[in-house]
Amino acid sequence: MQRILQFGTSRFLQAHVGLFVHEAREDGQDVGPITVVKTTRPGLRDQRIRAFGRAEGYPVVIRGLAEGRTVERRITVRSVVGGLSAHEDWDELRRCFVDETEIVVSNTGDAGYAVTAADHRQPAPDGIPESFPAKLLALLLARHAAGGRILTILPCELISGNGRMLYAALDDLAKRWSVTDAFRAWLSDGVVIADTLVDRIVSAPIEPIGAVAEPYALWAIQRRPGLAAPLRHPDVLMTDTLEPYERLKLHILNLGHSFLAELWSGQGHRADETVRGMLDDPAIRLRLTRLYETEVIPGFATRGLGAQAERYVAATLERLANPFLDHCVADIWQNHAIKIDRRMRAFLDWADAWHGSPTLVRLVEAYPGKL
Repeated sequence: MQRILQFGTSRFLQAHVGLFVHEAREDGQDVGPITVVKTTRPGLRDQRIRAFGRAEGYPVVIRGLAEGRTVERRITVRSVVGGLSAHEDWDELRRCFVDETEIVVSNTGDAGYAVTAADHRQPAPDGIPESFPAKLLALLLARHAAGGRILTILPCELISGNGRMLYAALDDLAKRWSVTDAFRAWLSDGVVIADTLVDRIVSAPIEPIGAVAEPYALWAIQRRPGLAAPLRHPDVLMTDTLEPYERLKLHILNLGHSFLAELWSGQGHRADETVRGMLDDPAIRLRLTRLYETEVIPGFATRGLGAQAERYVAATLERLANPFLDHCVADIWQNHAIKIDRRMRAFLDWADAWHGSPTLVRLVEAYPGKL
């Protein structure tokens, strides 16, 4: 049994990894079940973590357009068997991590790998670290002390090289905590931390748990020594390199989201405005289309990905205008400054487009000024 420990309670993971694992289990595959972990302190999502593990499961509604056809289906996901709060259930979390877990999945947000100053010091044996990397390192130390069984970690944060960045954060903390050389060797050789890319628009929650999502989905996982595919699924792809998929998603779909969020923040749109609602305005749709055609696709062409970018832009415009999804722009606006840096500044650097992308350059350099 490939028991999975999932750090992060987001509706995205509910309609992505949770759904994939459910469908694989329905297909007879020996993967899961999943235990979900809330990493933050007690607060607004306590009701959600308590709802995980209900015998009746939770609903995911897939609704949208696929190759011009309307798709709508409802799935009851039963791959999740329980929920834990890291701050309230630490002892049980540590037991589960040490004794039962084979795969770790995470999606802790755009700033999820940030480490607090307090976590630079190793906590007391009964202490609970604050940040996600420090919590994970403390759990890894406990697993190593109990024999150090092999573990696979599949981070799903939308960060380029997320596996490498998470490993670097763990290794840096390990040095600060003065852990043994044996542990650092095990972290390097006995823990497989892979780079992954996730892609699906999950537009709305169903309370207390559940989600509405589009038909399109991708979980691309970069191959590396010792890594086996976590499951067989048509939307799970093992690949030698993530870069083409990563760049297309980050610098087309996500860049477009942030462009719309910037327009939304400065033009007096409703607080509950949706992506679809914004694109119903022909002037806004034209601005986004022109941005793609005159700045983004040419940038991809400099890297030999022009044709792929054209196809992905066409698919993205269909996805963004999905008449069945109410993707709230206010949700996209969260952590906006970080997203501008990763989605736009990084594109300008990668494509060497600082002299060919006036709109993006103006936004990046003038931010937080408005377009």
